Amino acid sequence: MCNFFDRFHLCEVRLSFKLKHKGNKKYNMTAVIELHDLTKTYKLGDEVLHALDHVTCTIQAGEFVAITGPSGSGKSTLANIIGGLDRPTSGTVLIDGQDLSHVRDRQLSDYRNHHIGFVFQSFNLQGTQTALENVMLPLVFSRMKSKDRKARAHECLEAVGLGDRLKHRPSQLSGGQRQRVAIARALAAKPSIILADEPTGNLDSARGDEIMKLLKDLNKQGITLIVITHDMSIAKQADRVIQIKDGKVAH
Repeated sequence: MCNFFDRFHLCEVRLSFKLKHKGNKKYNMTAVIELHDLTKTYKLGDEVLHALDHVTCTIQAGEFVAITGPSGSGKSTLANIIGGLDRPTSGTVLIDGQDLSHVRDRQLSDYRNHHIGFVFQSFNLQGTQTALENVMLPLVFSRMKSKDRKARAHECLEAVGLGDRLKHRPSQLSGGQRQRVAIARALAAKPSIILADEPTGNLDSARGDEIMKLLKDLNKQGITLIVITHDMSIAKQADRVIQIKDGKVAH
């Protein structure tokens, strides 16, 4: 099965970031993500596992959508395909009208670079590096000068309320602060979509509420937010819930 962190380091970021508050969310009713008749199968010896079984759904630009389902339902596989970390066996993945179902690796990498910011359940921060250095990591392959990457990372950390924790390493931060660093890292390339996989899973309820408030605030600024969760209290905060069961969209 695919894993966000296993493929995250494939991303090379070539974009700039300047966070601006846009006031109340205004939906662009052109679908940013259109998935049609998606299947994903894996062979386990003589057995064929249908991780996704003819899934069709649409996510509008600026929406906050929760993808829910029990363990093994296919929700993480669906998220991996939306994030450009995996490809469907069949079906189409349209992003702003462009079919990514069978593009080359470079084009898929460009899609991740231009559109997606990833947030992981276990934070996935580099323990020996400071908060500032962790947020600078996605920009390491850009053509930006070092001082510009540092300024960009500083701005991202300010945006998530950690402007006073720039030199702290993960071991010196609380769980909630670590996830804030991870969100700042996701914002470094100014993505149009944030894909968060169980973003509160390793946090207590109070810190989890803080992280969800931050993500929802970013969504109100126009970023499409997709949260993968099995926690219905999180899912109920979304504009819409897509429930996956046995590889299918449950109706």
